[in-house]
Amino acid sequence: MAGSSAHKKILRIYLSDRRLAQARAGHFHMIDRIRETLEARGFRVELRSNQGHERIKSTARAGYALFHMEDPLHDRGLTLRLSYIFPFWRLEKSGKRWEFDVARKTYNPAEIDTDLASAWAKRWRGYLFKGLANEPRRDGPIYIALQGRLTQHRSFQSMSPVEMVKATCQAYPTTPILIGLHPNETYSDQEMTALHDVCADRPDVSIQTGGMEDALKTCRFVVTQNSSAALMGFFFHKPAVLFGLIDFHHIGLKVRDMGSKAALLAAPDHTPDFDSYLYWFTMENAIKADAPDIHERIADRLIEHGWQLE
Repeated sequence: MAGSSAHKKILRIYLSDRRLAQARAGHFHMIDRIRETLEARGFRVELRSNQGHERIKSTARAGYALFHMEDPLHDRGLTLRLSYIFPFWRLEKSGKRWEFDVARKTYNPAEIDTDLASAWAKRWRGYLFKGLANEPRRDGPIYIALQGRLTQHRSFQSMSPVEMVKATCQAYPTTPILIGLHPNETYSDQEMTALHDVCADRPDVSIQTGGMEDALKTCRFVVTQNSSAALMGFFFHKPAVLFGLIDFHHIGLKVRDMGSKAALLAAPDHTPDFDSYLYWFTMENAIKADAPDIHERIADRLIEHGWQLE
């Protein structure tokens, strides 16, 4: 398609109504940097709503497309997603985090400057958690971080979330367990009944909504499908058992590879270099929106995806 109208110097950015208003007012920092990067190379940049048929129309429009937090619909489109921590972002060909480029990379801790990584992680611990992560303990319960669809076994999961809870209870029959419900999810009566049923004979299992940071401070380790609570737990130096696919899987104990019982039982003694991994995952594999060379980083990433900028 090189040289065809498909690669005209046009970029359309598709945003939710709230984000569109922010971007048009110049208050969406990363979008501002992308616009500057492309306009400096002669592009026309248009901000558009992602509502109705606008996204579908992008497939027939010349030029390139960027979709905030949504799957790109064609090979000239990318998704823009926050890399968990502001101001770090990712530009990817898939909206599924486990298909991000970083998920497919091999992490080698020997290539990381441990002193640099430790200092970086210490600063970010202080910024993100206001001292809560400074002296974490492991004398609390196992922390199970739930998301949505508790009774469904989806394609990226090794089993349903309720089955994950059951497997954890079976692997640790006498260890206290704290189940964290996601504060932004609405759970049906059927889901809650199923959840209570799998731990009905366990008085040492408690259920709460939210409270992630306090849970991470004292928990023994984190169990989840692919909740960002596991990544945040790395700042507290807490191991993670991952029942689902995700982009930050490299130092997690993966049920898909090990089986649920083996992964769960390995967690108490799992001590990877958390700080080096966080530095690699974030600083070496995401785009920092306020970096001095932000425009070059954006351009390089778009070129990696095959965009013709010149």
